[in-house]
Amino acid sequence: MRPLTEEETRVMFEKIAKYIGENLQLLVDRPDGTYCFRLHNDRVYYVSEKILKLAANISGDKLVSLGTCFGKFTKTHKFRLHITALDYLAPYAKYKVWIKPGAEQSFLYGNHVLKSGLGRITENTSQYQGVVVYSMADIPLKFLK
Repeated sequence: MRPLTEEETRVMFEKIAKYIGENLQLLVDRPDGTYCFRLHNDRVYYVSEKILKLAANISGDKLVSLGTCFGKFTKTHKFRLHITALDYLAPYAKYKVWIKPGAEQSFLYGNHVLKSGLGRITENTSQYQGVVVYSMADIPLKFLK
């Protein structure tokens, strides 16, 4: 397990910034402690400094995972967000879309959402912008770009 290089950090932060914008700093400096990003087997983990110090005693080949997996780097060095990052990104999302209960199940099975299935949309959401999709009960469901 190692820290991310400057290039890896830039690529990952650009992807996360599509969804949360300038709130990126709030992910690292949280009120309950300092968190950081670490790379292990091409996957980026979001981990507390306390847990990171404890995990230093475990050898890299024996370590399976640590913290929450935020995404992975592909072989072409692009970054893909995983669904496990949704709980951490959703509170800071700039653009949000709420789906009505009738369209929610269809959306989760992979179908498109009709205009009649939308409950609310954040103001000034531009086309092709990264959004977080919520149910009407404010439960984050998915991100879309």
